[in-house]
Order: sequence, then C-alpha cells, then structure tokens
Amino acid sequence: MRVLLVGGGGREHALALGLAGDPAVETLVAAPGNPGIAAVAQLREVTPTDPAAVAALAVEVAADLVVIGPEAPLVAGVADAVRAKGIAVFGPSAEAARLEGSKTFAKDVMTAAGVPTARAYTCEDAAAVARALDEFGAPYVVKDDGLAAGKGVVVTDDRAVAERHAAECGRVVIEEYLSGPEVSLFVVTDGEAAVPLLPAQDFKRVGDGDTGPNTGGMGAYTPLPWAPPNLVDDVMRDVVHPTLAELRRRGTPFAGLLYVGLAITPSGPRVIEFNARFGDPETQVVLALLETPLGGLLHAAATGTLGAHPPLRWRDGAAVTVVVAADGYPAGPRTGDVITGADRAGIIHAGTRRDADGTLRSAGGRVLCGTATGPDLAAARDAAYALVRDVDLAGSHHRTDIAAAAVDGRITIPG
Repeated sequence: MRVLLVGGGGREHALALGLAGDPAVETLVAAPGNPGIAAVAQLREVTPTDPAAVAALAVEVAADLVVIGPEAPLVAGVADAVRAKGIAVFGPSAEAARLEGSKTFAKDVMTAAGVPTARAYTCEDAAAVARALDEFGAPYVVKDDGLAAGKGVVVTDDRAVAERHAAECGRVVIEEYLSGPEVSLFVVTDGEAAVPLLPAQDFKRVGDGDTGPNTGGMGAYTPLPWAPPNLVDDVMRDVVHPTLAELRRRGTPFAGLLYVGLAITPSGPRVIEFNARFGDPETQVVLALLETPLGGLLHAAATGTLGAHPPLRWRDGAAVTVVVAADGYPAGPRTGDVITGADRAGIIHAGTRRDADGTLRSAGGRVLCGTATGPDLAAARDAAYALVRDVDLAGSHHRTDIAAAAVDGRITIPG
C-alpha cells in the first residue's frame, strides 16, 4: 500500500511512525512533513490547504490511501478533492468537518442528536455576549466559532477578559462551564461502524497546575487509571453513534477520526467539543500503545469496510508525552534557535526545520515532545521526562506536572 500523509506537525510525526511500522505500507510519502518524519518517509512540498494541489500530488505518487492530519485542510475540502480522484482518503468531507470548523454547527448537531453537552449561545455582538455571560456566570467559557489551532477558547473568572476575547473573535459560542476532569476519546469511523481508541488526557494550559493561557496542548497520557470503567461504552452509546446517525440523516456522513472532547461531570460525561481529526499531543501517546497495524485500520475506515476489521490490539502499560515549547509560546514564540539532543527514539518533531548543513532549528511554538512508554504510568512519565531533559533549546519551557496527578491518585470524579 502506498500512503500519502498530509501535514507536518507532531501529530503527523506520530502518524508517520505508526504508518511506517505497518508491514502493509510499502511506501510512505509525507507532504510537507518535517525533519523527524523525513527519517521514515519521502517528503514532498505541498500547501496542505490547497485541495487541487493535494489531489494532484496523490495522483502523482499513485497513493492507495491519503491520510489528512490537520483540521484546516479538512475544512478546506481537501478530502473531497482527493475522493473525486477515486483515491481512498482518511478524513471527513468539508461539510462533515464543520463539526470542528463551526462550534455553532457542532452544537446544532448535538442538540438534534440528543447528545449531552453544555448549554450555549452563539453571539455576534457585545449585547448578546453580555446577556450570555450574565446567564451563565463565572467561570466564563468563550469559544471562537471557527478554527483557532487549539487556542480559541478562554475559560476565565475575569469578565473583562471574557468580553475582550469575544470582541477579538467576532462570532463566538458562550457556554456554561462544565466541571470535572477532561478526557479525549478518538473514534475511527467509516460513517457507520465506529471503533474507539484508548481514552487520553491532555494538558491545555501552558503552565504547571493548569495556569496561564490555553495552548495547542503541552502533554498527554494514556490510559486513565481514574476513569469510570464504563466510560467508553457510555460515550459510544450516548454521543458517538447518535452524532454519526444525525450526520447521516443530514446527508453528510462523517468518515475519518471523530475526536470527542469530554468533561466527566457529576452528572456524567458531557461533550466539550468535537474535532474532525486526531488530537495533538494525544495522538503521540495513543498510537504508542496501538499494536494493530495503523495503515490497515485507517484504510478500512476510508473504504467503508471498518465493520469487518478485526478487534484492536493494545500493548500493555502506559504512555506519556511532554511538549517542549519555544521561548515566548503561546503568545509570540521565538523561532530559529538551534536544537541539540533531539535525534533519538521517542522524540517527536512538531515545529522544527533543518538547515542545509544539517543543523536542526526551532520553527514553531510547540517544537517537539518526548514520548515514552513504560509498564505503568509512573515509569512512562519518568522516561518521557528523561527524554525532554536531554534536549537543548535556548529559552524553551515545558510543564513539569504532566500525568503527575494521575500517578499520585489525585484525580477524582466530582460527585
């Protein structure tokens, strides 16, 4: 099988490692890729959000399967353009990707499907914003209605901060705050059949103790020792299958990766958000434990044969990833700094570039991450931090508490 992987971040490096490890994948091409992906794939230049360019590249490399990593190409219709060429693609249509591209659309789908979620209002002016903030009270939850690279959400007790974020975004969704630990559940689907992966937890805030502004994610771990034993079954029954059925009813079936972001509240799981692709950095830990060949799984979803796919197999143990961010991230990350100590197994490249002389430099806010497995969460955590400690990047920072509360048994479900 010849596979074209679209994207060039940490999620795509993790996907590339999984695809390269599948014996059925004979050739892996990544566009545009990154220096880490270059070790396991041929790199090609392409603008990921240009549907015609990606479709032409898929034809040129004779791809049997195209895997689209980031959300922006999906919302731009790249999957539609590739499918129009008769090539199997893992990723939803532009219409179905509106689950991530528009939080208002996602709320409409959830309401129609009876999915448990927070009450919310879509607001486009200051008066509507004020009414919604008045009704829900603090903590205030204000979300940019469109794509914002994981940084469009503000949760704050400061009303002025909430109002300012709403004004900057223009069109926002304001919703009631959901209390309880958060969970990311990835579901592979062909539109009908749906297969859950291991639930994970990521860390959105930039600082230890969940302080500072939201980021694209500063670390993650799986499995979740504190999660209710029936969590995945309940979410599949109450969230995933009703959502997929509603999208089929609308004539826009969702095939690809449905990311369900959840809060485990005293009343049970509630959906915070949907995404239309693998999450970053949760992908790094979930795929680290997946024993089932990745290429075959994604091809089954892309060709409508997921229902016949064998049950997934998982490695024992746990996985942890810790993100190393550039100086100034997330507000204004500095790029171009030299990186050393990154050319080792377990280092996932997210925002890097390589000079002609081979020098590795930072090229984004989240630069790389250390991803490790172990027989238990504590061992995986120690191994991930050992990887990060050996990376040298001037001014970089990382959280020191990834998975710490889970290891120490400090996460509880509010009752």
